[in-house]
Amino acid sequence: MKPAVKRETRRIAVAPAKPSFGELAGLHSAHDDLALRSSVALVIDQDTREILLQKNESAVLPIASITKLMTGVLVSEAKLPMDELITISQADVDTEKGSRSRLGVGTVLSRGELLHLALMASENRAAHALGRTYPGGLGVFVNLMNAKANALGMRATSYFEPTGLSSRNQSSATDLATLVGYAYGNATLRELSTSPGYEVEVGKRTLRYNNTNRLVKSPAWDIGLQKTGYISEAGQCLVMQAKVAGRKLIMVFLDSAGKFSRIGDAERVRRWVESNPSAVSPRGTPLAAITLEPETQLN
Repeated sequence: MKPAVKRETRRIAVAPAKPSFGELAGLHSAHDDLALRSSVALVIDQDTREILLQKNESAVLPIASITKLMTGVLVSEAKLPMDELITISQADVDTEKGSRSRLGVGTVLSRGELLHLALMASENRAAHALGRTYPGGLGVFVNLMNAKANALGMRATSYFEPTGLSSRNQSSATDLATLVGYAYGNATLRELSTSPGYEVEVGKRTLRYNNTNRLVKSPAWDIGLQKTGYISEAGQCLVMQAKVAGRKLIMVFLDSAGKFSRIGDAERVRRWVESNPSAVSPRGTPLAAITLEPETQLN
């Protein structure tokens, strides 16, 4: 009989998940009637400005790629030529989070293609390239992001760069509802952010991208504008304008725990509104402080 072979068992250390800013602040202990997984939430009737649901709506947290919605606002309003070719450079490579991209250094796409990928597929190099090639450069672009937020009355918002990879890009649900309402007035942003998929030609290859928000393909949803976001500091984030039970709603979910939790929270809200189409939460009040369709423009 052969002697038993002693096998060495290797233990691989798994680093614990990094807590989000919301978790560190204890925001997940807040209760809401729908048992949302998001520590911050706000649902508003876009027409009446009534608050249907609110949860830690004034908390200021990192917003991850929700940042790209403001990037899209500035690029689209600048009336820059969308067919102008832009080359992805080493400066567009993420050195903060080390995120990957299929747009290699040297890739050449039009500004319109980059904007589409940034809004629909949350492509970080695309968003950074849009800011870097803005007239005046990246510094000017970030300053304009903050100036636009200030002009819209988004007093709790600050931008540090155009992708959302930095946790220094921060806002509140109240401010983001303002941004969503404003961006909804832009047909380009509505179209590109809700596109189910998109293809770009890169050399001899065709790259196929899908929307980061799977709800845009769901027949149960009528989504007019959307943006997702995630970094560990922010948790899972989602903002949307959607028509539910005949009502045009603006939804903001920040710092959601779990990969699919932001989608689950949106579904909970949809089912709740459909079963109570005229519902306003007990704390619901007209949202006079939020201007959803401001007239101020910064071009």
